[in-house]
Amino acid sequence: MRVVKKAEERKNEILDAADELFAQKGFDGTSTNDILEKVGIARGTLYHHFKSKEDIMDALIDRYNVLLLDGAQDIAKDKSIPVIERIVRVVMALNISNVESGSSKEIMEHIHKPQNALMHQKIQKVIVNGVPPILTEIIREGIEQGLFSTPFPYECMEMVVIYANAVFDGDMVTMTDEERGSRMLAFVCNVERLLGAESGSLMAVMAMFGGGNEGGDE
Repeated sequence: MRVVKKAEERKNEILDAADELFAQKGFDGTSTNDILEKVGIARGTLYHHFKSKEDIMDALIDRYNVLLLDGAQDIAKDKSIPVIERIVRVVMALNISNVESGSSKEIMEHIHKPQNALMHQKIQKVIVNGVPPILTEIIREGIEQGLFSTPFPYECMEMVVIYANAVFDGDMVTMTDEERGSRMLAFVCNVERLLGAESGSLMAVMAMFGGGNEGGDE
């Protein structure tokens, strides 16, 4: 007897299989036949849900975006974590490379290919629109606690996210490790000024990016 599954359930099965296969064999090394065999469905069923392998990857990116933003939101709401530490944890949670399972590495490699510029733009749009509101709520708590002083918490976070997304993305600006360290130091110092924070109070953010003490002896 043929098993008939709900559309959403079948779609998730396809995504789960593709996620596993992309992680094992890479995007280019995985064929639609591989996905069909793993799920145990006909080609027509696959194309009913997804137009192509690229469409599957796009849906996986949507899934990861939701996962990361939801995780960041959960951290942001945890008031048992100190404000500054929470900011660091939220930013770390928004890094898809920190996902321990699945094809996150393959996804990052895929979206940074020149032919996938529109897909990359889609992720950047999610970040620019989704991240500032999450961070803003933490900044407002910091203002109440006297850690920050700014009349524009959302606008500050929007500027911070857009700059970080553009400069530290890896595609738009080519940097040596030394240049990256210098920019990170400048970035954190200027974020402190934007927020009216005590000098050095946000320097813990450097550790998240593997930064050292560049310029720290000044």
